[in-house]
Amino acid sequence: MFSWLGTDDRRKKEPEVFQTVSDGLKKLYKTKLLPLEENYKFHEFHSPALEDADFDNKPMVLLVGQYSTGKTSFIRFVCAQLPNPVLESISVIDTPGILSGEKQRISRGYDFAAVLEWFAERVDRIILLFDAHKLDISDEFSDVIKALKNHEDKIRVVLNKADQIETQQLMRVYGALMWSLGKIVNTPEVIRVYIGSFWSHPLLIPDNRKLFEAEEQDLFKDIQSLPRNAALRKLNDLIKRARLAKVHAYIISSLKKEMPSVFGKENKKKELIASLGDIYKRMEREHQISPGDFPNLKKMQDQLQAQDLNKFLPLKPKLLEAVDDMLANDIASLMVLVRQEETQRPNPVVKGGAFDGTLDGPFGHGYGEGAGEGIDDAEWVVARDKPAYDEIFYTLSPVNGKVTGANAKKEMVKSKLPNTVLGKIWKLADIDKDGMLDDEEFALANHLIKVKLEGHELPSDLPAHLVPPFKRKIPE
Repeated sequence: MFSWLGTDDRRKKEPEVFQTVSDGLKKLYKTKLLPLEENYKFHEFHSPALEDADFDNKPMVLLVGQYSTGKTSFIRFVCAQLPNPVLESISVIDTPGILSGEKQRISRGYDFAAVLEWFAERVDRIILLFDAHKLDISDEFSDVIKALKNHEDKIRVVLNKADQIETQQLMRVYGALMWSLGKIVNTPEVIRVYIGSFWSHPLLIPDNRKLFEAEEQDLFKDIQSLPRNAALRKLNDLIKRARLAKVHAYIISSLKKEMPSVFGKENKKKELIASLGDIYKRMEREHQISPGDFPNLKKMQDQLQAQDLNKFLPLKPKLLEAVDDMLANDIASLMVLVRQEETQRPNPVVKGGAFDGTLDGPFGHGYGEGAGEGIDDAEWVVARDKPAYDEIFYTLSPVNGKVTGANAKKEMVKSKLPNTVLGKIWKLADIDKDGMLDDEEFALANHLIKVKLEGHELPSDLPAHLVPPFKRKIPE
């Protein structure tokens, strides 16, 4: 599957040729990066070794947020097992609610932030959910966000339940959220925040409907495009891991070099751990390492306490040279292959379920609102107002139970909707296409007029739940 080019001398200069990006990443990791990680105990300090599944898996979305911020409703979790084409394209990972208030005193029994950090290295998108109605960033939530350091490019923020507060208060909440995030997330770019109500219930305060719909559609498109960038994301993650592994090797070998061989080992260990910040600065100068590539100082000091520094290994240039060769040559070759695969698989996106036949996504135009109202009800939603529509219907001189288009139009134009819109409503309501409306079709037309007047969009095709009961096809 992989072919080496030329002699041993040429191997050092020319990159390997790979068949696929995934196979190339696996090969490079196992042959060039993994030996460096194992030699300097990278897995004990930072992250377990990568497996084939880490390179072959489909895109993943990680949801993080405090209790009652709407994570499970966002996913629309249903306890059932059935074929789902959406999950053939992406995996969605729910997480336990982040503790706040008095609940933070309860011990989880495991390092929650470390678990999320492990996932963060492997997922394509991290969605942080906040409750606009009761905005709060607890100490544990703050620790979690800090644990996501170096993965800011994957993070998106959702300000959920924004329909529960008025516009002026929403502006204050948004400002407070950005101010709080600015203190925790150290990034030159502003994190993208999506504002809306991400569940299937009608809006409590509909004043910002257009804003919510636009935000929801943007988030939907961001998630839908993940398969297109999955290979590039894995490539970038391997680069970040390689850079960290190099820095880690420099740290470990430097500590080993400073340790005495016989006496005073414990005192020297304490001294080195305490002065680790100075060691960072020295290595930064000697090896031209960016400050952002170093691991968290406090975390590294804590981890070193349990280590025997005398068992660390000295620097092995060949291991570093292999990683440098990977970063300088092989990665560039894989980057070309990424573009080739994108060309061969045009427009790979999430498919199935709510992702099919719409650009608006599962949140667009308010599930359960507008033309979607009554979608989960057993009763025909139009029946609620049908008595009032019937009174109008029988004033229009129906013949054989139907009113003509001319008579129906006299009533419909009272809505002051444009003729183009009324024409679309007529086509949706005239189910049997006979140019006339019976009482059910007339009630449906008035229901669609109401939908449009309330600011919702009309469907391109009549949804099954809006078809009058007596006109629905009986399954064979």
